[in-house]
Amino acid sequence: MSWSTREIAELAGTSLRAVRHYHDVGLLEEPERRSNGYKQYGVAHLVRVLQIKRLTDLGFSLPQIAGMGDAADHPAEALRTLDAELSATIERLQRARVELGLILQRSVPTDLPPEFAPATGGGGMSEADRSFVIVLSRVLGPERLQVWADLLQNLPADAAADEFDDLPADADEETRQAVAGRLVPYIHALFAEHPGLAAPHTDAPRGARFVAETAGKALQDLYNPAQLDVLRRTKGLVGDSPGGGVQP
Repeated sequence: MSWSTREIAELAGTSLRAVRHYHDVGLLEEPERRSNGYKQYGVAHLVRVLQIKRLTDLGFSLPQIAGMGDAADHPAEALRTLDAELSATIERLQRARVELGLILQRSVPTDLPPEFAPATGGGGMSEADRSFVIVLSRVLGPERLQVWADLLQNLPADAAADEFDDLPADADEETRQAVAGRLVPYIHALFAEHPGLAAPHTDAPRGARFVAETAGKALQDLYNPAQLDVLRRTKGLVGDSPGGGVQP
């Protein structure tokens, strides 16, 4: 008994184009032809097409199947490799689902790492603050990352912080000094609640200097001149008082 190309494709549950492609890449031997020139496929061809389809459904590529050769009936090593790849993919997708759940639950922007998002959502953070946090998440070590995550999970509202966010670039000297002074108690409270903020960057993947340089560049790009001046003043005021010392 023999079948045409269309018939064998239908029997195997695949497409005519797929069967022809298997021929083109050398996975399926060309069948004999009838006197009228039409191909006539036999049982061996059907079994081979079903085998190829089964392996591709499992996740193997056509080049991988070609590389199996005679071992395609039970390619143990290739199956174990694919199983490990699928396991890693499942873990990645599960992590992605957890992140999606946090993003949806807290209504946070997708550019902000979920563990860095305030419990009340990302709306309370300015665009500059959010961008700065994103940069930090790429350079901090795991210990400091956890400190920042804990801080941002319960980020307290403060009028001085809001005042800093709204500070115009042309704010005068008196305004800058006043904002800096009002930020000091807020900074002290944050450091008292999260003492790890003052710890050295001993676990940063690329070292403390790289963290400082990267944070400095981010600050320069994200905040206006008046805000940068307030940050310098605040650092001086906090550093001059007990328990002071502001580090990114």
